[in-house]
Amino acid sequence: QVQLVESGGGLVQAGGSLRLSCAASGRTFSIYAAAWFLQAPGKEREFVAAISWTGGSTYYADSVKGRFTISKDNAKNTVYLQMNSLQPEETAVYFCAADRSPPIEVLTTPSRYNYWGQGTQVTVSS
Repeated sequence: QVQLVESGGGLVQAGGSLRLSCAASGRTFSIYAAAWFLQAPGKEREFVAAISWTGGSTYYADSVKGRFTISKDNAKNTVYLQMNSLQPEETAVYFCAADRSPPIEVLTTPSRYNYWGQGTQVTVSS
């Protein structure tokens, strides 16, 4: 069993940066793949970025490539999402997700994850 708690959301101006953190409980988190998704009001949850449990493989939505970076610190049981050059349309609740996976596999669909955090609000003002 893994519990996830996100933090780091807030209000930022367009073009600004935020770093989200996802702290996990459980000794086996080091062998869990993880990802970030966002959900805007009235819309479906969207994939943002994913990372394999080794941290050696990452994958990004086209819209965030070159601006967002996902990373995983297995010693700290934490996954991060560094977000730069944020845009107003990226205002949403951001969720962290995790689940077991093969070492280099990244999981990009919500249905592949059984463990979710409660979400953290990111608001980008224009």
